[in-house]
Amino acid sequence: MAKGDDLEERFVKLAADVILLCKQTPKEDGGSHLTGQLLRSGTAAAPNYAEARGAESDRDFLHKLRVVQKELNETEIWLKVMVAAGFDTEESLGGLRGEVKSLARITAASIRTLKERGVGKEER
Repeated sequence: MAKGDDLEERFVKLAADVILLCKQTPKEDGGSHLTGQLLRSGTAAAPNYAEARGAESDRDFLHKLRVVQKELNETEIWLKVMVAAGFDTEESLGGLRGEVKSLARITAASIRTLKERGVGKEER
């Protein structure tokens, strides 16, 4: 198994879990909008992580990891909105939110490491 394959599988499972959650969420009373947003962000991290793995340079890798981080952050917010709007419970979504947070921490650590190595320093 290549380095990063296990992490990529976690991103793929997250995307599948988000799809399954959205399939069972009622579409009325804002549910359609909510699931559309959650589907977009919750399934975007996996292909963006795959893109990062194929980056052409460290700078490209950093940029793509930042996109992954943004999608994970947005997914976490939409899951919070689901609970706040009464579409699901904190207990029910706890495992999914935990995985989003775990993947976000891993991604953030990789971004930090790249920045410590000076990647992207010429930006901003």
